[in-house]
Amino acid sequence: MANLSLLPVMAYRILLAGFIQETSSFNPVLTELADFQTCSGTDVRRVLGPTATEIGGALSVFDAAGVDVLPAMAAWSGSGGPVNEAALQQLLVSFDGAISRAVAGGCDGVCLILHGAMAGQVEMDPEGALLTLVRRHVGHDVPVVISMDLHGILTDRMVALSNAILPFHTYPHTDHIETGQRAARVLLRLLGGAQAHVVRIRLPMLVRGDELLTATGLFGEAIRRCQRFEADSRGLAAGVLIGNPFTDVPDLRSNVVLTVDRAAGADAQDWARAEALHIAGFLWSRRQYLQAPLTGLDEAIRLARDTDGLCVFSDAADATSSGASGDSNHILRGLMADHFPRRALLTIVDAPAVLAAINSGVGSRTTLSLGGSLDPGRHPPLQVEAYVRSIGDGEFSYEDGTRAHGGRTAVLIIGAHLVPDGGIHVLVTERHVHVMGRRLFQAHGLNPEEFDLVSMKSPNGFRVHFESIAARIIPVDVPGSTSANLHSLPYRNCPRPIFPLDPEHEVIDHLEFPTEE
Repeated sequence: MANLSLLPVMAYRILLAGFIQETSSFNPVLTELADFQTCSGTDVRRVLGPTATEIGGALSVFDAAGVDVLPAMAAWSGSGGPVNEAALQQLLVSFDGAISRAVAGGCDGVCLILHGAMAGQVEMDPEGALLTLVRRHVGHDVPVVISMDLHGILTDRMVALSNAILPFHTYPHTDHIETGQRAARVLLRLLGGAQAHVVRIRLPMLVRGDELLTATGLFGEAIRRCQRFEADSRGLAAGVLIGNPFTDVPDLRSNVVLTVDRAAGADAQDWARAEALHIAGFLWSRRQYLQAPLTGLDEAIRLARDTDGLCVFSDAADATSSGASGDSNHILRGLMADHFPRRALLTIVDAPAVLAAINSGVGSRTTLSLGGSLDPGRHPPLQVEAYVRSIGDGEFSYEDGTRAHGGRTAVLIIGAHLVPDGGIHVLVTERHVHVMGRRLFQAHGLNPEEFDLVSMKSPNGFRVHFESIAARIIPVDVPGSTSANLHSLPYRNCPRPIFPLDPEHEVIDHLEFPTEE
């Protein structure tokens, strides 16, 4: 990557905007306008500039280069069900106006911060729709660079309307700042004379599991090849988009996407194509390893009983960070049936249960229905006797500094003890929040290190915060709208055939590159 200090210093005017939400199409609860946090104009810098986000990272590079940043608008929501179509269209109208105001005096380049796995009820490509708006205002000669979560879904429209694509390089995601910085540096290179050419290889496969952990798994080898590509003077951007298997849209698949500077030499595009094919072949030939081994609930509980130290359950099937409803009570049900003798800590989204706890009062014992308030078809409600330990407002900050709004929150204790020092502690929120870090619990007077079992509604994002204190981590096989057991999900729009949902010989016939199989 070119050294930023060597780039020419000019008063470039750069449009900056962000649109982030990750959809689970199988979550029956729509994401509403009220679920989004938004800011526009100078508030984008004020609110997100100090955070460990892509926008924070991009601003640090642009400010160091002395360019004129034109912040238009940022809208972001926690993961959830499909975006209510009326809300989505209202957000796009707001973006349209904000972009128009931001570029009224001209624009030299665009930096868009996207997640990439958003879907509406009708509009299946909201990010592509936003890019269409951008191009309408800035034209097709202005370079547009986008950053994406590596779980993003790449559409033909997104490729056609952008010049370079910068996916995350880490899973769990720890490079938000760095990805924003990479995107900003690539945009400055394009403004300085580089000429972007995107090479994309579609891979008809959906992947899950621990081999995707970039520090230790096979997927990390592919990412490190992408990083070597970016380190080459000819390379601009490189990454692998593995898609979000729960966003059931026509473009759902994995993608290898490399951006090369075609001005770097006659062979640059051929080199990029060869690199993309190598990465695609590497991943395809190891597809069987890129699936998630899961442990049945009864066996997981037995292992938790036998663990000396903290055992962490990964309830990826109800991962609010992947778009699930968060109201699964299957692990709670299993622990109660087992008469689990040790201290456990769980989370559930259940507004009626919070209201019942508030009405009962702190320090009281009450009987209430817990779980299944949002997705009762998958998670039948469970009657429990509970001790109300505390009530809070649900306001806290994630580890990256962004604010979270869980609504009113109750800490309940369930089990034979029904006292503050024992039993199953359940953090019950009115609204869904990401269940990945420790601050969620600490904000409500709970220290995960003081428990024997903690259940995290996250496939792997929690590892950054829990691996150092966990004696054992178990991916648990329970029902949910974001289950790693992909065969359990009712796909309707996903392109077929695709691995692992269909016979491999049918999938192989649709590969975009030669294989020896």
